[in-house]
Parts: sequence; C-alpha cells; structure tokens
Amino acid sequence: MTAFTPTSDNTRQLRDAYGRFATGVCIVTTQTPAGPVGMTVNSFSSVSLDPALVLWCPMKGSDRTEHFASASHFAIHVLREDQGDLAMMFAKHGDAFGGLSVSEGMGGVPLLPDWSARFECVATAQHDAGDHLIQIGQVLRADYNDSAPLIFTGGGFGGFTAS
Repeated sequence: MTAFTPTSDNTRQLRDAYGRFATGVCIVTTQTPAGPVGMTVNSFSSVSLDPALVLWCPMKGSDRTEHFASASHFAIHVLREDQGDLAMMFAKHGDAFGGLSVSEGMGGVPLLPDWSARFECVATAQHDAGDHLIQIGQVLRADYNDSAPLIFTGGGFGGFTAS
C-alpha cells in the first residue's frame, strides 16, 4: 500500500492512484471557424436524467481546450473496445479526421462514424476546476449500440465483458 498527501511534487503518484479507477474512453468533437476539432478524454460522466445532462473535463493546458470552451455544441463519442488506435490519434492530433466518414450533427458538430454510444449536446455551463474545466452539456440526441466499450485503466486500454 502507498499512502501520501498529494502535492505538486508527487503528481505521478496521484496519477497512478487515479489510474486504479477504470473509465470509458471518449472522443469529444466540435466545429470551429478553422474546421473540426476532436479530443480524446476519459473524464466523462452522466449528471442528470431530467434534464439530460453530461459532463466532461478538458485540460486547460491543451491547445484544443479554448475551442471547446467557446463552443455552443459538442458531441461525445464513447469508443468501442477495438478503437484504441483512434483514441491515440485524437489524443495526439485534434485534426485526426482524415480518412473518417464524418457527418454533421446538431449545431454543425462533426460526428464520427463508429462508436459504442454518442451524445450530441448543447453547452450549458462551464466551471473552473484546477488544471481542468468542467464542461456541462444538455443532451439533445443520444445513440447507442451493443458494442463493448473501450476501457482505460493503469495507463492502458482494454476491454470489459459483463458477467
């Protein structure tokens, strides 16, 4: 067991502790005047059923965060367990849409073709949260299928099969 008080000197230990919590992996997309932008995130959560609200948290240090902070709409794509490569593409490059059959969603948001679930949202609130922003959106349209989701834990991707 490792016990510590989180400080700026031991952020690696804190990341390792956070990494014990398995999360889904999402690509969030929006439209900008310069074209579509996407970002891989694992900080997604449902907030409310009525009204239908979700949240996700982009890192302030990312050059893509400003696009999402000023966006009126965004789409959250929950990835399938076989989409680790796509997650890595959007983790490295916000313009990784090449070769994808992208369609246009509500508010002009770029929609990726394959996913486990997708939420088209209008931005409703934003909150400062340390080195991240909390972006809250109202779900305007949701889609899902029976594919297994991509899971992120301990710094790596994997799958999950319910018993």
